[in-house]
Formats: sequence, structure tokens, C-alpha cells
Amino acid sequence: MPALVKIICFLIIVSHCATATAQEIVIGCYIPMTGSAAAMGQVVWKGLEVAQRLRPQVLGKNVKLVLLDTKSDRIEAANAVSRLIEKDRVVAIIGEVISGNTLAGAPIAERFGIPNITPTATSPLITQNRPHAFRACFVDTLQGRVAARFAQEHLKAQKVAVIIDQAQDYCVGLAAFFIQEFKKRGGQIVAQTYIQTGDQDFSAQISAIKPKKPDVIYAPNYYAENALLARQMQELGLNVPILTGDGAQVIDLVKIGGPAVEGMYFTAHFHREAVNTPLAQEFIQAYEAETKREVDAFAALAADCYFLLLSALEQAQATEGAKVRQALAATKDFPGVSGTLTMGPDNNPIKEVMILKVQDGTFAFVTNMAP
Repeated sequence: MPALVKIICFLIIVSHCATATAQEIVIGCYIPMTGSAAAMGQVVWKGLEVAQRLRPQVLGKNVKLVLLDTKSDRIEAANAVSRLIEKDRVVAIIGEVISGNTLAGAPIAERFGIPNITPTATSPLITQNRPHAFRACFVDTLQGRVAARFAQEHLKAQKVAVIIDQAQDYCVGLAAFFIQEFKKRGGQIVAQTYIQTGDQDFSAQISAIKPKKPDVIYAPNYYAENALLARQMQELGLNVPILTGDGAQVIDLVKIGGPAVEGMYFTAHFHREAVNTPLAQEFIQAYEAETKREVDAFAALAADCYFLLLSALEQAQATEGAKVRQALAATKDFPGVSGTLTMGPDNNPIKEVMILKVQDGTFAFVTNMAP
């Protein structure tokens, strides 16, 4: 690291230490409120707002959330993290929502020694060799393996076709972990095809897959593309189950896909029927009273980020990044909104994976899968 950068980092860290005597503890949030990931980001922000109202103080001081819109863009995400640290003097950062944008922001937080916890970005790369990077969700290596097990054991699939959004690190990585595990278990990948974020027409991909007669389509993509894919599969007569990942579990999937997404399966982080911690019940009641809609994984994991940070601040009895990081890494059996959580290797939570499906226009609980 150049000497000038070291000096700047030192001055900013000293400034953060000084803020411990201020009347507010400032937590930064870099979240996509507009752009392609806005439907996820807006729910994450609402979850944070409700959590902050439930627990507005820590260490005897008010907690202030500072929101910056990443516009679903990697450069904007990086700029937001820099601004939160250098201008807003945050003691910790929550965000981003998708893996590519988090990979742009997390290295900056790491450089300045500021803990960064993401609610929903699942790429393993985010926390690798970054002691200050954490997540509240499970990691894609686990999600991909569990999806392959579920496809084989529960859906009885022997042949799977995979449709991957190659513009998203999340989608590419999750597909790779699924394929590796499914082949390891003796399954066959009969087709592997690609799409791009924002594509509207998937007829070529569907037409190429249909003659292969797969038992299941694995499409670990975000909600908009999966909704259109399901509709076009129905129109073109490819009537097999779709299995996807946590990035598609947004109510907009049902709004866009309509009846075509009925029966779509997900590896998921949360379902209100499958958690029973006191904090979960308190948050669910408050969130649903305010929003008039059911809590989903994005809101629950956002709340977990907030509550985990407050717990770490209390354990550390300080706001210095190194002490908060140490307390976060030591988290064990935390009774969160999305379930009981223990921070494992590389700051990745050890927790069960839930399987959900779209049923009657809502996300219905199917089963839990052990790690």
C-alpha cells in the first residue's frame, strides 16, 4: 500500500475512533434503490428501517442509518462505500444486495478496516481473505450443493439443463457449484446455455434445451429473467420444474410471471413459518403491520445484518472497526430473524437452507435441508 494511502487510512480510522464520543452511531447502507436490482434493494431497506425502529439505540447512543443508492451499478457501489467512510464517518456498513456490487464495495471497506456485512450477496469471493467482510446469508457453495441434492433426492432428477445469466457473478458461480455437485452425485447435465441481464426473448435457449428432455431446469438467475423464462417455457411447451436460487425470491417474480411461475422451487434463507426465535416474531409482527405484506428473505436478512451489528457493538463495547470485526467473527448461536446463526470460516454463517416453492401466488415452505 503506498505511504500516502496508509496515512489517509490512519487518519480516517482515528476519526472513526473519535466518533465513539458522539451522540450518534452511524451505520452506512449501500443498497440498489433504483436499477435492475431495485425490487430487492427496496425490501432490504424497509427491513433495515423496521429493525432500526425496534432497536434504535446501542451503547447508550442513537443509531443513524445513512442510505446511498448504488443504482444497481458496480461503480456506484464502490463510490458509495468510499463516500460512507470518508464523508459520513460510518462505523460499519450494510450492503450491497447482489454479489457483483458487493465485490466492488467490500475491498474498499476492507482497506479502511470498516466491517461490511451483506444481507444477501452469496458469492464466496466476497469474504475470502477479507477479515472485515461478513454476510448474514448462506454462501453459494452451500446453496449450490443443497440445490443439487434437492433436485436429485426430492425432484428425482437425473437429467438437468442449466440456464445461466452470464452477466452476473452470482448466477455464474451458483451454477458452477450446482453442476459440480450434481455430476458428483451421478447426475447428467444435458444442456448448458446462457442469457444476459435484461434479455426479453429466451426462445432460442428453450428450443435448444427442449429436445434434450431434461427432468428439471436449473436457472440460478434473478427474478425478472426467471419470470420471463417461465412464461416462455410454458408457451413453447417445455413443461418441467424450474429450480432456482435465493435471488429470484422476490414478489415481483409472481407479478411478472403470473401462473407460469407456479411450482417454481427455490433454495432460500427464510420463511416465516419455519422460524420461531423471539426476535423473529417481534420483527415479523412489526414489519407486516407497517407494510401490510409478508416478510420475505430480503427483509429478514437485512434485519439480521442490523441486529448482528448491534450485538457486535455491545460485545465489543466500542465502535473501532477491529473490535467490532472480532465480535462479529465470534458470533455463536445468535437467535436472529432468519434463524439461529453461528459465524463460520471466512465469516460465512452456518445455517440450514430452506426449500420454498411458488404456490397460489405466494412462497410456500417445502422443507429444510441440513448444511
